[in-house]
Amino acid sequence: MRFDWLKAALLAAMVLAGSGLAAHSQTVAPAVVPAEEQQVAPAAAPAAAVVSPTVIAAEAELAAAEGNLTRLARRIDENADNDSTLVELKLELEALARSMLDIGVSLRPRMTEIKARIEQLGNSPAEGEPAEPDAIVAERARLIDERALINTLTGRAEAVSVKASDLGDRITEVRRDLFSNTLFKRTEIGPLMLTQSLVAMEDEWTDLVRTYGSWAKFVWTFKWQALLGCIFFSLLAALVFLPGAYRLFGGLLDRDPTDEDPSYTSRLSVAFWATVIPTIAMTALAATIYGLLESFAILRGDIAPVVSSTLAIMVAIFFVSKLARGILAPNMPAWRLVNISNGGARALYLLVVAMVFVNGFDFVEDQLSQSLGSPVVLTVFKGIISVFLMALILIAMAMGKPVVAASGDPADPGRPWPRVISATLLVAGLGLMATAALGYVGLARFAATQIVVTGAILTTMYIGYLSARAISEEGAFAHTVVGRRIEARYHPGHVTLDRTGLAAGLLINLMVLLLGVPMILLLWGFQVQDIELWFYRIMTEIRIGGITISLVGILFGILLFIVGLLATRWFQRWLDSSVMARGGMESGVRNSIKIGVGYLGVAVAGLIGISAAGIDLSSLALVAGALSLGIGFGLQNIVSNFVSGLILLAERPFKVGDWVVTGSTEGFVKKISVRATEIETFSRQSIIVPNSELINAPVGNWTHRNKMGRVDVPVGVSYDADPRRVLEILEEVVRGHDLVLNFPAPGVFFINFGDSSLDFEVKAHIADVLNGMTVRTELRLRIFERLKAEGIEIPFPQRDLNIKLGDQDEPLTVLSEKLMERKAKLAEPSRPSDVAADPEAAQDKPAKRRRPTRAGQDTMGDGSGPAGSDR
Repeated sequence: MRFDWLKAALLAAMVLAGSGLAAHSQTVAPAVVPAEEQQVAPAAAPAAAVVSPTVIAAEAELAAAEGNLTRLARRIDENADNDSTLVELKLELEALARSMLDIGVSLRPRMTEIKARIEQLGNSPAEGEPAEPDAIVAERARLIDERALINTLTGRAEAVSVKASDLGDRITEVRRDLFSNTLFKRTEIGPLMLTQSLVAMEDEWTDLVRTYGSWAKFVWTFKWQALLGCIFFSLLAALVFLPGAYRLFGGLLDRDPTDEDPSYTSRLSVAFWATVIPTIAMTALAATIYGLLESFAILRGDIAPVVSSTLAIMVAIFFVSKLARGILAPNMPAWRLVNISNGGARALYLLVVAMVFVNGFDFVEDQLSQSLGSPVVLTVFKGIISVFLMALILIAMAMGKPVVAASGDPADPGRPWPRVISATLLVAGLGLMATAALGYVGLARFAATQIVVTGAILTTMYIGYLSARAISEEGAFAHTVVGRRIEARYHPGHVTLDRTGLAAGLLINLMVLLLGVPMILLLWGFQVQDIELWFYRIMTEIRIGGITISLVGILFGILLFIVGLLATRWFQRWLDSSVMARGGMESGVRNSIKIGVGYLGVAVAGLIGISAAGIDLSSLALVAGALSLGIGFGLQNIVSNFVSGLILLAERPFKVGDWVVTGSTEGFVKKISVRATEIETFSRQSIIVPNSELINAPVGNWTHRNKMGRVDVPVGVSYDADPRRVLEILEEVVRGHDLVLNFPAPGVFFINFGDSSLDFEVKAHIADVLNGMTVRTELRLRIFERLKAEGIEIPFPQRDLNIKLGDQDEPLTVLSEKLMERKAKLAEPSRPSDVAADPEAAQDKPAKRRRPTRAGQDTMGDGSGPAGSDR
């Protein structure tokens, strides 16, 4: 024992010495030793071959994987006829292939270290150059050997991964062949088979009585306490699941018999939830009962498959009956989803339940025959009987008359199916009979099962889709039971209820897919392990070319980004209210710091989310480099608009629906994109404004914080009016308007002595600035009516006109005489000789004659404005 400890200590010392030498050689740069020092220095011993623990662990794991691969290949050959075992083997191969990828990933950092160290050591000296120390030579050789070993291990791991993938493909082919052989296997139908089946049926009955009788006797004799405990807890579970479901979700399941005309949304919703919720409760109850039987050790190995099949068929019958009742509503015509008569609804309900019962009984009988080891001919005979029964049920459905009569009253006798439906049902029934009669019993049983169960699941999924679409419509969720309860308890707004309805519709669609698709896949021969494998691949390994996308990583990255965003918002509020507010900083500085912290936090949260999502940041660097190059070649405006759009979307100085005023445009914002913003003017003209203009120029927003705004109404009254009385009247009028806010209080101001009037102005605030034109109009009407009733005049514009005809000191009689003389001269006919003989008269003659114009105007011939105008 001491000798073993001594050897272990010596080995550890050698490893530490080698590691220390390697570390020393990494920290000290290689230098050329002078020749005289080489002669003096003693020869160094070669370094021990030290291999990284990662490489050793990878080699051991690879050796185990190669042995495991051989074992799995042998098990595939041994279980070529067992579908469940083949699925389990495929899962093991998938895990093995992923472990090989993990080996390659784990060796990559060590390979990078080796390459970096070899580059530090440099190349071996050429011929004629001074020789290197032996330690460096040994270190380089060891690193090269380890690199070769890593390359070898990587190649072996890739080979194992390829072989595992090939074996997985082989399993898929074997399972496909097994399914096809089972489905299309033909059996000779004849008198001999009938005779053998009757004999086998008698033997099976004897075995059934002996096997299950002995089991029941054993349980009652030796496990009666466990049996009573199992029965007690099963009844307790039944009381919890079934009445509990109705207790919790009774509002979604109950149909109001007094409602004679329920909405289509209510009918869809009740049919969907009355099918899904009780079925889930029944499934949980069946699983609980089976778990109790297993935990109390009541079941035996040959009994357990039959019991589990019986419980599963009970759930299936319960599900189909609930679905048929939800769609047909035999006793409540107002809640019926299809337009059929009352008698037709009851008949169809019974036929559907009978079909699923026959199919389920056949499935249980098949499991019973397998547990008892009955011959195959008996299983085929039972399958023929069940297929013919289901075919007869389909033919009975085709011959029925369930369509509502022409009178529209569901109580009247119905009419036959439309020809397409009746022909489809008839062909399906006759086809099942013909397939079974030709000996393809497995194919006929499979088709019958899909008609019943797959049809029921698809119908439920379609009803769920219709319910989700109906609930998602605007205003529909508020009329549902859940919507009324939410509105009565929490009093949300109309918009909040609509958003809740949209989210509820999305959740219903998601639930329909997550529940319906796996059930259909299971019915079509796939195993639970197949679905798990596909789900894992969808969530982690979506390949697009050479890119692998992980939905789990993306969701995790989004979650981290949301957490980082919330943390940033909390830190902003804390910094603003607890630090900067107490420090007495100015509001502008506080706002700038707050915004800067917000941008920094969003950027950090984005980087963390991108990294967690598995997106390589180097690819983003390449994209950024390409964008920079594009900007240099003339994309400045596009990038400016793009960045401006991002700023607008982040800061939200205005949003869709706001009333904005730019330098040349005024209207409502209809759409904000990353390049431009669409503004609709009041004339219904759409103006596309580049985002950079909205960032670099002032923009007015009437509805930025809220829709409150101010209206101004100027008023002018006569100088004869009492200004104080006018102020009182205007204040009474503005305060009496319903849309005018009391806070801020309205104001009336005497603003100016006008040319023609005393000028007042009414200033009032309203809750919605979009009603400003209406409020101004009503205020003007009320002010006009009130001033008119008070006898206060609203004057027209007035002007004083002063006419100067001569000198200021000239008597008025002389002026009148001169006017009379000039008028007489103008009345005389003008002659050229008179003008030539009397130059003074020529000077007094006007330059151009007046010409008649429109009424009320006297326009000169030179085109001057209206007479008496103030221009």
